[in-house]
Amino acid sequence: MSDPTETIRRQQVAAINAEPGSREYLEAKHGDVFDTSEVQATFSVLSFLAPYVVVQRKSDGVRGSMMFQHSPRFYFGFKPE
Repeated sequence: MSDPTETIRRQQVAAINAEPGSREYLEAKHGDVFDTSEVQATFSVLSFLAPYVVVQRKSDGVRGSMMFQHSPRFYFGFKPE
């Protein structure tokens, strides 16, 4: 199966993880930031396609996507559908 987004996603993963941001940096740039336990408490994770994750917010059922960096693992930039 061919994934037309694979090349650009690989480039984004490399860029995000080349200089991972601190929580404070990511909050200043993207707003709300979640570590793994916080994202699990706030969202149901529906799928991963690095550097993106599709989630559904538990409080109101809104689906959307976020980006994540690997280490330290932070999720950020929630965009509702």
